[in-house]
Amino acid sequence: MALVTEAGEPKIGDATIMGKQGVMIHISGQYGANTVEVTKAIEAALDELKPAIAEQKIKLDGDLFRPANFITEAVRNIGNSLLLGAVLVGVVLVVFLFNIRVAFISLTAIPLSLFIAVILLDHWGVSLNTLTLGGLAIAIGEVVDDAIIDAENIFRRLREAQRPLTALDVFRIVREASVEVRSAVVYATFVVALVFLPVMALSGVQGRLFAPLAWSYILAIMASLVVALTLTPAMCYAMLPKVLDTVREPQFVVRMKAAYGRLVGRLAGHVGWILAAVTVLCLGAAALVPLMGGEFLPEMREGHFIVHMNLLPGSSLAESVRVGRIVTGELTKDPGVRIVSQQIGRAELADDTEGVHSSEIHIDLKPGVTGDPEEIEDGLRQRVAAVPGPAVSINPFLTERLDEIIAGSTAQVVVNVFGDDLDVLDQKAAEVARVMAGVKGAADVRIESPPGTPQVTIQLRPDKMRQFGFQPGQVLEEIQTAWQGTEVGEVHEKERVFQVAVILDDATRNDVARIGVVMLRNGEGLRVPLRELADIELSSGRYNIPHTGARRRQTVGSDISGRDLESFVAARREILVWSLVAAVGIVMLLYMVFRSTRNMLLVLANLPFALVGGVAAVALSGNKVSVGSLVGFVTLFGITMRNSIMMISHFEHLVREEGETWNLQALIRGSSERLTPVLMTAIVTALGLLPLAVGRGAGREIEGPMAMVILGGLATST
Repeated sequence: MALVTEAGEPKIGDATIMGKQGVMIHISGQYGANTVEVTKAIEAALDELKPAIAEQKIKLDGDLFRPANFITEAVRNIGNSLLLGAVLVGVVLVVFLFNIRVAFISLTAIPLSLFIAVILLDHWGVSLNTLTLGGLAIAIGEVVDDAIIDAENIFRRLREAQRPLTALDVFRIVREASVEVRSAVVYATFVVALVFLPVMALSGVQGRLFAPLAWSYILAIMASLVVALTLTPAMCYAMLPKVLDTVREPQFVVRMKAAYGRLVGRLAGHVGWILAAVTVLCLGAAALVPLMGGEFLPEMREGHFIVHMNLLPGSSLAESVRVGRIVTGELTKDPGVRIVSQQIGRAELADDTEGVHSSEIHIDLKPGVTGDPEEIEDGLRQRVAAVPGPAVSINPFLTERLDEIIAGSTAQVVVNVFGDDLDVLDQKAAEVARVMAGVKGAADVRIESPPGTPQVTIQLRPDKMRQFGFQPGQVLEEIQTAWQGTEVGEVHEKERVFQVAVILDDATRNDVARIGVVMLRNGEGLRVPLRELADIELSSGRYNIPHTGARRRQTVGSDISGRDLESFVAARREILVWSLVAAVGIVMLLYMVFRSTRNMLLVLANLPFALVGGVAAVALSGNKVSVGSLVGFVTLFGITMRNSIMMISHFEHLVREEGETWNLQALIRGSSERLTPVLMTAIVTALGLLPLAVGRGAGREIEGPMAMVILGGLATST
């Protein structure tokens, strides 16, 4: 009557590792869990299981995909950039100030300010990650700048003072020199903080990404302001008087000031030409922006890619495994590939509805593999494309997850077609796919739920059903039992429970021609073949009908290869809108500082110079304008206005406090006196950012474009 055997349920999925049969276990962390700590705990648990598993000759590989690797490397790279930037800043301070004590006083601001910022971040539940560390790294120049301005001004005033100096004289000079720049330092810091309003106001994914960076940056510069107003003057009073008679201003600084004074005198007579040149440069920069293209985020150097492979709907599980092994063989020919694993269909308790014709192939690269992520991706795509038959797409893991969050699909460009008629939906989706495939730069164009799944249609015949005494429900239940199986009982063996299921034999179920000869029995025991009760025919259908808002849809997706992607439009719009709000606050704050419309406009007049340099840096580096670049421009404008505020405040001090008449000589004097702190600010900021800008390792993908923009803008605005 039947063959009784122990067997598993019909498989709806499978997995291979390097082409060999395997089992893949996906582990997700709870919201807010630390990925690195969770990974270490999982690995500790697996280590305990390994001896028992090894006895069963099962190999356990806990490193198929380990996101903690990318996180650890990224944090290490950003931390190294932060440390290297601080060292370079110290070298510049010693060279310019030519005094270890002044340099030490200025450098003290870095660890103290960053330590305060880290404590506050931890208090508010913000972890140290690549973005918060990136914000601290970008803030290094501004962090030390407050102390530089205060210490340099105090040191200069002490050197210029008449000798001998009593302790009371030193105290008075330190206090007056500190008060001289205090107002400008405070207002300049608040202007920089206000400039970051657009970044903190970002919503959605971009807000979650960049808000921690903005907060860490602002906390660092606010902490440095507190240090500059309290600790720096005290350290200057305690440490500088003892070395005043032994230290002179470096000769190269003296010569540089003299040359700069002559340059200012010459440029003062050609204001018209300067304005014309600035106008031309700004127009050129504005014209260059549309040509550079845009992207939401650069490709992450995480070293892990996902290939989506789809065979024709209706393809068997065995066929997906076979083709997947061929693809795995092609991928492992790449010397940079460490391991390849394939996940076919879906797990028994999974939420998705993928059929066995669909696979995800995970590619993990070897540690230390360098190169442009897009070039690596294109190389892997070419290897996969060498396998005829399957439709494939490939993306870095993080890029794919962001695309899923933003667009609801793993594709970078998504077109949704809505309608009620499934045939019309399929037709229009095919037309959209043909158009997208003809667009230069489009890659891996695919339809999410293509029609054509082969199926057998069994249409019951009511007249025959009545003739032979069958009920429709009875026939459908027997068909379901024959081809899908039905649980009819349980067998208990000690603590184990076995489900007992009845199903037709494999040979009959897998032979379409034998469907009609399957015998059914009515209530009186009459046996009738299925073909006498129903019309049986082969047809095609759909394995999945996706919906959005209860409306049927068909989705066409495409990735981008060698071409820019305007997926950052929403973030750009938000930044621009909030920048207008911030601009109103900045104008009000500047007017409070100077009480002069002319001086306020002079501060803002330096922004076009910064814009030109930032745009030029993006163009020369070959980067696209990303959200990170836009945040870099925001930061750059804050730094530029800060420097302008300090310069114009010094001019006002010369006129109001020292009785200078505003003329060319006052301009030259003020410019020369502020030359050293301005250059030091620009150079220490640039060197602090240099490791981020030139680094190519993991973790610098977002902060790198920011640093590049700031470097270019500093070069032209300084």
